[in-house]
Amino acid sequence: MRERITRGLRSPVLPTLLLLLSWLLITLGIWGPWVWAEPAGLRILGLDFAEYVKFVAEVQSGQIALVREVFYLPLVVLSLSLSLLAHRRELRLPGVSRWLLNLLAAPAALAMLPPAWTPLLLATPEFLKQTIAILVCLIAALISYPLLRRLPAVAVAVFVIALAGFAATLAISAFVRLRPALDVIYGHPIVVSSGVWQLAAGSVLLGVSVLLLLLPKRGVPPVTSSL
Repeated sequence: MRERITRGLRSPVLPTLLLLLSWLLITLGIWGPWVWAEPAGLRILGLDFAEYVKFVAEVQSGQIALVREVFYLPLVVLSLSLSLLAHRRELRLPGVSRWLLNLLAAPAALAMLPPAWTPLLLATPEFLKQTIAILVCLIAALISYPLLRRLPAVAVAVFVIALAGFAATLAISAFVRLRPALDVIYGHPIVVSSGVWQLAAGSVLLGVSVLLLLLPKRGVPPVTSSL
């Protein structure tokens, strides 16, 4: 039994499935509700917080200090990890699936665009940080196949794990600091919804799957591919 479990952990199929699940959970965490309310219009999605916090009085006055762009960091993780990993030879997926994952990195990046945006608006100081993040993610998506798939496995693993942990920690901690103000706005303690836990779980699972997928394993020959 122990040998079977060890063999399963060393198989590239398991980390591939875990990686796909991690991307799904992070996606649900971003586009899922973080604050639950019976009326749909009062639910706040994770993606909405970057704009929503601009209208919270305690944030405007500086009583709650936070950088609103931290709520875009999970999108950066999703987009960059897709670009960095989609074409890795260690990932056991057919070519069409690889290109589909690579393609999905672009809409993940473009989801950081502000409402009713224009090119001139994106160049203003208020939106410059997210504009740079969008450009970096789009460039990464473009060079995923010719360049990023050739990067050293250990370097990619360290970068993805560090970025995922950093992004989830900052976004969720900012939400925790914002919670007292949300309680006041809603008139009662808010109900923390599934999006927060899905983002946290997806980020942890992303790190675990990348460790299993990319870090060298004793006694296991390197993966070869004809791609």
